[in-house]
Amino acid sequence: MTALAGPGAGAVGETEATTGGLAAELHTKWLGRVDYRDAWQLQHDLVDERVAGRIPDQLLLLEHPAILTLGRHAEGSHVLATAAELAARGIEVIRVERGGEVTYHGPGQLVAYPIIDVHARGLLIKPLVRALEAAMVETCAAFGVEAARRDGHPGCWCDPDGREPRKIGALGLRVERGVTYHGIALNVAPDLEDFSLIDACGMPGVVSTSIASEAGWRDRGASIDEVAHAATAFARAFGRVLGANLTGALPSRAGLSAAGSES
Repeated sequence: MTALAGPGAGAVGETEATTGGLAAELHTKWLGRVDYRDAWQLQHDLVDERVAGRIPDQLLLLEHPAILTLGRHAEGSHVLATAAELAARGIEVIRVERGGEVTYHGPGQLVAYPIIDVHARGLLIKPLVRALEAAMVETCAAFGVEAARRDGHPGCWCDPDGREPRKIGALGLRVERGVTYHGIALNVAPDLEDFSLIDACGMPGVVSTSIASEAGWRDRGASIDEVAHAATAFARAFGRVLGANLTGALPSRAGLSAAGSES
C-alpha cells in the first residue's frame, strides 16, 4: 500500500523506535484535506487489512471539509441548524458507527484515526482512550496551550475544573473484530462559529475553543500548514505514550517545537 504523504513530509527516523515487530509498529500517514466519506471508506478498508494481519497498526492524520457526524446512538436534536441552513452551507450530516454524540469537522481541525489491533498490542479500550487524550494534551502544549482531560467527559479541555470548561478536542472510537477506528478531532484553527450549529458532543451550552483562540493568534485563518504541524506533534506524542515504533512519514515540523522532538 502506498503511503499518502503530503508535500514536505519527512520519514520517521529509527531514533524514535521504542519496540520492534509488526505488533509494535504504528504506520503514520498524513493525508491533507480529505472528504469525510473517502476517509470513512479508507478506515473500513484498513480495518479489514489489519484484521487479516497484512498491515501493521495505522495512524491516519488529516483534515476534513465542513461536515457534521452523529454517533450511532446520538440524538439528532443536538444538531441545532435546520436542514435548509445546512444545505445552504453545503454541510452534510452523516450518522456513523462510532460512539459519542454529534461532532463538527472542518478546515483548521486535526483529525486522527488510529487503526489499532488492541489485542495484538495488549491494550484495553480505557488505556487507549487515555493515550489519545494525553497526545491531544501534549499537542496543545507544543503550541503553548495548557489543556487536560476531564473526568466523565472524554476528549481534551481547557480549564476543565474551572467555572467554564472549554472543549478543544473530541474523541469517539469504534472497535470491530478487535481493531479500532474513528478517533479524535483537535481544534487547531477552525472557525469556532461553526460549532454553533450543534450542541457539541451532545452538551448544550458547552464552549468550544481552539489552539488559535487560546494562544491568541491574530489574523490567522484556518491553515492546513498549522494542522500539519499539529499532526506531527500528535503522532509523536501518541507513539511515545503507546510505546509504538513510528514508521511512515509525517509533515515537516518547521517552526514548531513539537512534542517528541529529539534533544
